[in-house]
Amino acid sequence: MATLNWRTINIDLLDPDSPANFAIASLTPTLAPVSAAEVQALAVQIKQLLRSGDAEGALRAALENAPYGGDAGAKDVHLATVVEILQSIKQADMSPLLARVYAFAGGPEALDVLMKYLYKGMSHSSQPTAASSGTVSPQPTGFSQIHALARGGGEGGGQAMSVLLSWHEKLVEIAGLGSVVRVMTDRRTV
Repeated sequence: MATLNWRTINIDLLDPDSPANFAIASLTPTLAPVSAAEVQALAVQIKQLLRSGDAEGALRAALENAPYGGDAGAKDVHLATVVEILQSIKQADMSPLLARVYAFAGGPEALDVLMKYLYKGMSHSSQPTAASSGTVSPQPTGFSQIHALARGGGEGGGQAMSVLLSWHEKLVEIAGLGSVVRVMTDRRTV
């Protein structure tokens, strides 16, 4: 009789309910592909709403039409549109606007999408750009000075980060901490 080392048998492969036999691809929802041209056309329409003074309509349109199935370029264009909308709204108008969006049908989902854009915007503004990473000037003191003028002002994205953090604070007040958890666990990315 052959000796079989029972400690080396992977019993998870023998159990049909095991996670090893579960297709992880079934967890990700099927997303309709979105082209960059469609996102660009949507951005033009949203900016027209913004220029006409309807910041709430522009924000709602941007959040309801998030390009989940788009490529990275399309998602970056939409992110820039959302950040532009957020920067155009006064701080005193943030909470009332979020409360109105939350009160409408689909409001909590829209605020979850906004939370996704806030986190994505924060991650993008903390990454060094090509313009700021290549401009290091040595100083006579031996220290190097990094010039980060790529994002307007001398802050290197600090102003945009401040706006995003303000929106995050107001959004957590309105939607609660559950929004953060839902965003962290959602497999759809913006």
